[in-house]
Amino acid sequence: MGNEKLDQLYRSVIMDHYKTPRNKGVLESSNVTIDMNNPTCGDVIHLTLQVEDDIVKDAKFEGEGCSISMASASMMTQLIKGKNTEDAVTAAHAFSDMMLGKDIDDSMDFGDIEALTGVAKFPARIKCATLPWKAMEKGIASDSE
Repeated sequence: MGNEKLDQLYRSVIMDHYKTPRNKGVLESSNVTIDMNNPTCGDVIHLTLQVEDDIVKDAKFEGEGCSISMASASMMTQLIKGKNTEDAVTAAHAFSDMMLGKDIDDSMDFGDIEALTGVAKFPARIKCATLPWKAMEKGIASDSE
């Protein structure tokens, strides 16, 4: 597939998650709540997780921001649901590496999240994409204390 067609596909996946976000809302049964923002561009995320026995049972988010940060939050919540917390954090580290243009472990199935790889070309937007992931990492770290 040509680069132009791939870029177009990636853009449409990002816009789909932005316009019809998955897991948008607040979890009433959450036991982990994290608020983070990116002062550079004004993105704000409110993440609620239900973590039991080191498993992310459920995840929802609310927030305001650009299409990249909101689509990233939608994709991330889909990926981490049902995962153990260690795998969720490992995925966050791999995602961060992916945003920095580093090679990542091919065995990890990122699905739609791969649509965000193009963000690596725009350093100012990397923080937009990684904000939800950093919030999730912070939440899991605070839950395990």
